[in-house]
Amino acid sequence: MTPATIQTTERSNLADSLRQFHTESGRSVLDLVDESAVLLVFLRHFGCAFCAMALDRVSQVRPQLAAMAVRPVFVHLGSPERAKPYFDYYKLSDVERISDPEATLYRLPAFALGRTNPYLQPFSLAVWRGWLKGAMFKYGIGLIKEDGYQMPGVFLLKDRKIARAFRHRSIADEPDYLKLAGAA
Repeated sequence: MTPATIQTTERSNLADSLRQFHTESGRSVLDLVDESAVLLVFLRHFGCAFCAMALDRVSQVRPQLAAMAVRPVFVHLGSPERAKPYFDYYKLSDVERISDPEATLYRLPAFALGRTNPYLQPFSLAVWRGWLKGAMFKYGIGLIKEDGYQMPGVFLLKDRKIARAFRHRSIADEPDYLKLAGAA
């Protein structure tokens, strides 16, 4: 296979996968990607201070994302009912989101978001630094009702392919959403 053939096959496989996943409003992720670039933000669980921070930060940069014609779309492990108050609180009620309690989208080869080490991650220096920098005090820690070991990630989907990717190495990593979306 030539590199061009491999790229076309990968793009086709991703498109087939994205066609199967629908937001809570019923739209397929592929339809959204065909309309505009999508910043696909994978969250962990709703008791996670770092996930609350992600919601807050995306909410803050949403006008800049819109100016770049990039639509944020969230993937979460909870039910739509569990997710709604969090999205409402961060003024993201109208943002497309995908409820994926089985983490099927997280595990697609294109995204390949793994799971944390349940014994080491909560005690890592990066996590403690993140908490001490204010994540725990500003956003709090809630009950874990979803998979507390699922790792998050952020992907810019454009032209039916992954243009940029950020796979967290630590739950406390802080992606630059504007840079991922293509801001200089």
